[in-house]
Parts: sequence; structure tokens; C-alpha cells
Amino acid sequence: MKFELEDDYIELFKLLKVTGVAESGAHAKILIDEGQVKRNGEVELRKRAKIVSGERIEVGDEVIEVETK
Repeated sequence: MKFELEDDYIELFKLLKVTGVAESGAHAKILIDEGQVKRNGEVELRKRAKIVSGERIEVGDEVIEVETK
């Protein structure tokens, strides 16, 4: 899926929540803590990592491509 940034960046756990990959912010943080989230192919463990345009986030079969609005 594609996600259009409205600002310069979005924090990782918020991205998972607003795209519906996670049911809530708490669920998003659990997914990140468990190492289930990849950022550009690498496991990302920082919940508040700043995700910018051009990045690719993967959680299981879900892929989020972040782009500028």
C-alpha cells in the first residue's frame, strides 16, 4: 500500500496505526518490540523512528511505501 506524508516524517508506530497494519498504537509498539517490522529491509526496533518519503516498511505480508503528498 502507499502512504502519503503530510509532514516531513511520521513516527513508525503512528504509521502502523494510521495505515491499519496495527489495531492501535499499543499493538504497533508490540509489533516493533517483537522485531516484526522491517524498514528498508532491516529490522527496526525504534518505535519513534522518523519515517520519511521513499522508505519501505514491511510487517509480515503488508508493505507500506511512503511517499510525499
